[in-house]
Amino acid sequence: MTWESYCCSERGILVSMLLVIYITFMAPSFVLGQGIADSACKMTMIGNVNNVVESGDLIIGGIIKLSDESYGYFLPSVGLKKEMQNCDLLQLNFWRHLLVFIFAIEEINSRSDILPNITLGYNIYDSCSLGDKAVHSALSILSARTEAVPNYNCDEKNNVVAFIGHLMSASSLFINQITGIYGYPQISYGAMDPIFNNKIRFPTFFRTVPDDWNQHNAIVLLLKHFGWSWVGIVRADDESSERAVIDLTSVLTRNGICVVLNTIVYKQYTLTNFMSGYEFAVQEILKSNCDVIIFLGNTRDLRDVQNYLLHGYNNRKVFILSPLFTKHSIDVGHELIGSLQISLSTRDILGLKDFLLNVGPFKHPDSKITYDIWDFYLECCENPSQDPACRSCNDTNLFSKVHPSMYDVNNFRFTFSVYSAVYAVAYALHDLSLREGDLMSLAKNRSRMLSKVNRYLQTVNFTTPGGEELHFNENRSTSARFDVLNYYILNTTKEITRIGYYNDVGGDQQFMINDSDIHWDPKFTQTPQSLCNPRCLHGYRKVLNEGKPRCCYYCVPCPEGEISNQTDMETCLKCSRDQWSNERRDSCILRAVEFLSYEETLGLSLVVLAVVLCLLTAVILGIFIRHKDTAIVKANNQNLSFILLLTLILSSLCPPLFIGHPTETSCLLRQVAFSNIFTVSVSTILVKTITVILAFRATKPDTRLRRWLGRHFSSGLLIIFSSVEVVICVFWLSFSPPFPYQDTTTEIGKIILHCDEGSIVAFYVAIGYVGLLALLSFAVAFFARKLPDTFNEAQYISFSMLVFCSLWISFILAYLSTKGKYMVAVEVLTIEVSSAGLLVCIFIPKCYIILLRPELNVRGNLIIKKPSRLQYNFRNRVESEETETVNYAIQGFPKNSYTQS
Repeated sequence: MTWESYCCSERGILVSMLLVIYITFMAPSFVLGQGIADSACKMTMIGNVNNVVESGDLIIGGIIKLSDESYGYFLPSVGLKKEMQNCDLLQLNFWRHLLVFIFAIEEINSRSDILPNITLGYNIYDSCSLGDKAVHSALSILSARTEAVPNYNCDEKNNVVAFIGHLMSASSLFINQITGIYGYPQISYGAMDPIFNNKIRFPTFFRTVPDDWNQHNAIVLLLKHFGWSWVGIVRADDESSERAVIDLTSVLTRNGICVVLNTIVYKQYTLTNFMSGYEFAVQEILKSNCDVIIFLGNTRDLRDVQNYLLHGYNNRKVFILSPLFTKHSIDVGHELIGSLQISLSTRDILGLKDFLLNVGPFKHPDSKITYDIWDFYLECCENPSQDPACRSCNDTNLFSKVHPSMYDVNNFRFTFSVYSAVYAVAYALHDLSLREGDLMSLAKNRSRMLSKVNRYLQTVNFTTPGGEELHFNENRSTSARFDVLNYYILNTTKEITRIGYYNDVGGDQQFMINDSDIHWDPKFTQTPQSLCNPRCLHGYRKVLNEGKPRCCYYCVPCPEGEISNQTDMETCLKCSRDQWSNERRDSCILRAVEFLSYEETLGLSLVVLAVVLCLLTAVILGIFIRHKDTAIVKANNQNLSFILLLTLILSSLCPPLFIGHPTETSCLLRQVAFSNIFTVSVSTILVKTITVILAFRATKPDTRLRRWLGRHFSSGLLIIFSSVEVVICVFWLSFSPPFPYQDTTTEIGKIILHCDEGSIVAFYVAIGYVGLLALLSFAVAFFARKLPDTFNEAQYISFSMLVFCSLWISFILAYLSTKGKYMVAVEVLTIEVSSAGLLVCIFIPKCYIILLRPELNVRGNLIIKKPSRLQYNFRNRVESEETETVNYAIQGFPKNSYTQS
């Protein structure tokens, strides 16, 4: 940084002022003595001196902004320099701050309940927007001289007890560097810089406005309300605005909002292209690809930027303005249509309108500021008789006729901040007088007096005559109350409407926007969008683009079972267990509940099939019971045949356990009943086959097998085979029994109600044991197929077991490849078909002989006329009926197998 640029910066000015103060503090000890009139010990006011003074017992100093400074630039051959002109651009809206200051003092002096017997006076200076002039104003108030004499009070009645000012944070900081040395309380009516929250650095600083943190929170809520995440920031060229940008950027980043433009409105020409700071800022604004620009700074900077925007401005931006901008300080043109502002809330000042109507040079004839204001805005003169074209300055209603907005008491914002600041000092003095006694006696000890005023300001709590409550919080600021304003033009008239508010009183944060009241620029057919890319609609979520800001992303659909019901959601929401996402993935709907029910065709068909099979089996059992004394029934072991038919009837009754809504009882019974019934069925067939083989092996009289073919052999073998399955099921039900289960993962959008097998190992062991018995039956029957087959049913058993095993192998493959209710349907169908296979393959041939060929169902036709030796011996055993076991082997010999011996 060059020496010239450093001297022109705020930090350079501050160091320079402190150096001047240090020299002037030391000078009186060596130069002045008692001669303070020496011109070398005076600080001459820069530019015009605008001040208003009113004497009183206690004086409140005021340093306010009444005018703007103007700059002139020239370009020498080397570099650029800035020449500052007089600060003489009086602003009408700022003049109201001076008037309300005076109004508050007069109102307090007229009241008997506040500071009785004490008259407040004031000494108010216009500091413009210049830090050095603010420092000079503070010194002038302290020394009671227009030409400031540092470290001296030139008026014994100059009992200054507090300072009010400034509107700007930078000027407030400069003032505090002076007043803080002596411990004077300072109350700003516009400085929102959070730097003043530091109580150690600024122990005597108060303000009747909230700090910038509240403003930043309001801006974030405003941006999030409209979904703006791609914004720019334009700031003034001062340290306070720089700090505000840093703090605001931090808050925006934490809330997922990207700042893509950060430019400065420089106060001088740029060295690169000799472009003014305002032109440079406008160029940056127009080049940016964001539609929302946040402006932080002072009114003058926006006004100059606005003037440049008027030239060739064809693309619209939405400006978000800080509270420092007012309706009267900027010209709302087409370039600001649709802009928004976070502004201080309006407050009521009772009686101020009447005061403003009666103010003028006639009431304050000694006030140069009043004459200057009236002369500039009303073109009035003291002697209108000398100039007929000139209005009379004594017309009390003149201002209300020419500038009616001056009396718009419903829109007082910073005006109320000045008013409440004066009242805060008055109430602090009043509380001090009630607790400490005579203020005038206390004022003789300045340091003690100021210390107590500061202490009572911290706890002051009062209500203005208009009913507005005020107190200072822990940061010595007031509660945050902001209005959200909308600028627009109606019938060529600039208008401002309140569209919402932001309040943070006692930690209770409130924010509201009424979208229907907003007037956007006509270019926007809908609410403006300021995004890096289009929003992700409902049903989609954001996925960040690597290498780009987090506000740049692309949209992907939510996966099945998840939804997004808001725009720009980062993650999709999972639906509850009993719900599923719809096709658009924007809402959850109830899943379809699925189970094999009696109402549907498949379930009903299986039930009908089971009933038919059950009836058919019962009929065959009846036939066998009716013809139990016939040869063919006796030859096939009546007991085992009856047991087999009974188990087939029970197996036909198993499907109802699988069909219908699963319950705990049905889940416990279905697999256990099915596996045990089929175990008994297959075990019966296996015992029948083993008995046939052993019967043929036991034909020799001296064989040892005869002793095993007793009456209880087949029953014992059947019990042994069946007991193994019972043991398996007992362990299964004891440690991990089946239970009802809602399956939400197998099929999309469905809840499949079925029975979870509990232990899948136990389930396959139980089924596997039945399969093992079936394989054994098939193997034994296969080896016995060539025995004399007139009464030998081994061939039928072989075929039935082949059908049974094939069905259950197919069942396993189909069971593993199907889902939902079809798994249950496959198992039920396999049970029914396998039962039917056993019934048809084993019992239908016998029923054929019993019903259609009764001539074959006699003992004579079953005896071989000329049998072989083996057959002869076997026939003799049949005829003698020595043992009932031999009947098991008489299964009907083939008709053409007779031989002559």
